[in-house]
Amino acid sequence: MDGFVALYIVMLAAFCGHEIISRVPVILHTPLMSGSNFVHGIVVVGAMVALAHADTTTERAIGFLAVLLGAGNAVGGYVVTERMLEMFKSSKGAN
Repeated sequence: MDGFVALYIVMLAAFCGHEIISRVPVILHTPLMSGSNFVHGIVVVGAMVALAHADTTTERAIGFLAVLLGAGNAVGGYVVTERMLEMFKSSKGAN
């Protein structure tokens, strides 16, 4: 794949993602966050597969960084989702 084609795809995906996310109503942010956490899990698996096929030290370093950042992103997304869901729970002591 040509470098310009890859750059075009990344820019197009970023633009489309921004347009879609900016139009999501506030009430749907929690389910959307949960769905994006699922996608981040798939990204981590893909990064691990790419790391397994790495041949050079540079590829291994970039692959390791991809797995590390992807895992951190997925875990952080679940933490944020849990905190958001806590806001919707009713307190039992309040009348």
